[in-house]
Amino acid sequence: MERVLEALPRGGRVAIIRLRSLGDCVLTTPALSVLKAFRSDLSVAVVVEDRFREVFEGNPDVDTILPPSVLAIRHFRPQVCLNFHGGPRSAWLTALSGARRRAGFGHFRQQFAYNIRIPRAQEVLGITRKVHTTEHLASAMFYLGAPQCEIPRAILPVREAPAGRPAAGRKPWPHIVIHPFAANADKAWPAARFVEVAQYLETSGSRVAIIGGAADDFSPFRSFRTLQGAPLAEIKLLLATASIFLGNDSGPAHMAAAFDVPSVVLFAATDPEIWGPWRAPAEVIYAPEGIVTIPVSRVLEALARLRVPA
Repeated sequence: MERVLEALPRGGRVAIIRLRSLGDCVLTTPALSVLKAFRSDLSVAVVVEDRFREVFEGNPDVDTILPPSVLAIRHFRPQVCLNFHGGPRSAWLTALSGARRRAGFGHFRQQFAYNIRIPRAQEVLGITRKVHTTEHLASAMFYLGAPQCEIPRAILPVREAPAGRPAAGRKPWPHIVIHPFAANADKAWPAARFVEVAQYLETSGSRVAIIGGAADDFSPFRSFRTLQGAPLAEIKLLLATASIFLGNDSGPAHMAAAFDVPSVVLFAATDPEIWGPWRAPAEVIYAPEGIVTIPVSRVLEALARLRVPA
């Protein structure tokens, strides 16, 4: 293994290129914790698109948040630049970062950008099983010299709570957050079934909040409280005080896990062993034959196991 991190001077600078998306950004934070636990003196910058900046705001393991521009990265003057994104744009940002040590996974394309090629997590960790995405990212820190340790839960700080709402870590309001949307149709459980579950929950005395992006179709959910296209900071506050999360495999599911919110998450197009909730109480419903094959009853049973009456 490379001992790059040990060789950095006190106060050395490390740039982590993440760019996007929501779930990937959240799942990057345990690796940052591993890095800072080993070298708390290092100055760590995360390079991320502005729409996901809020994921890293207030994170004690992040010293600087940079836009994805060569000028911004070079101005930071990193001694190590680690690419967690892997696409062509991030490869060029790494190559032009000015860092003497430029690291990326060995399976990335555009290998010209890297003079440190990180093996697959199984090789670094000495295992043969599938690895969770969080383990995959943390393995890069181990390869670069951080001692292997238990990988912590994701960190998602909440800066403040509005009047009347408890801050993260205090007793949560008794509400259930549902995210019924997904980037791809094969990852989205039918809206009508989410409506059926939400109606049942409200009839049973729970308060339901539906969240989603500005472009999502909220028309099936008009009778519920909705937050459409809300700022990421507001979604963080809502999830931090939730009693239960229900949704498709998505960024909000990883946010809920970061807050240790009990969750029911539906999978079909992706493998929950790789993308499931990390270190959080969760009921994963996996239907590789297609997400539409999941019946409402199975979701209600999972909610009941998380102490929601069904």
